[in-house]
Amino acid sequence: MKLIALQLLLWHSALWTVQEASPRAPASHLPQSFLLKCLEQVRKIQADNVMLQERLCATHKLCHPEELVLLGHSLGITQAPLSSCSSQALQLIGCLRQLHDGLSLYQGLLQALAGISPELASTLDTLQLDITDLTTNIWQQMEDLGTAPARQATQGTMPIFTSAFQRRAGGVLVASNLQSFLELAYRVLRHLAEP
Repeated sequence: MKLIALQLLLWHSALWTVQEASPRAPASHLPQSFLLKCLEQVRKIQADNVMLQERLCATHKLCHPEELVLLGHSLGITQAPLSSCSSQALQLIGCLRQLHDGLSLYQGLLQALAGISPELASTLDTLQLDITDLTTNIWQQMEDLGTAPARQATQGTMPIFTSAFQRRAGGVLVASNLQSFLELAYRVLRHLAEP
């Protein structure tokens, strides 16, 4: 029950940001097959991520990311931006890059969680593989458009967890931030896929 309340709270808090990130004017020159595949992949990652959140809550009783925000700041757990995907100034290529870079960031953050607990290892592995698939798909599309940067973005500095609690709390925060990012990404991709 608490997890449902948490998800509603996260959804509600992301609603304002989602409204800003939702493009209103059609701006897609992307193949429909690419967009539909991305939407499917985002839904899969969202389901994997919800499973991670549920397991963190059930196994470690860490169910409220809002209680861990200060710890997240001290650990350096950041949120990936999608400002190029905003409704005010949708920049298609910039948006693809931010989607790619954001997914790469979360992939690195999930790698930093390795060893969080044996119960979560397979869920983390599945989540990382699914993010890798979507990241690769977006990169391939940027290459097809001739807009891929000369080299892929680096993940930057990843947090270093000095205790099991920090790693678990970091897991909750990363999963929460990833879910918000995915909600925005899904909304943008869905809009771009509209005829």
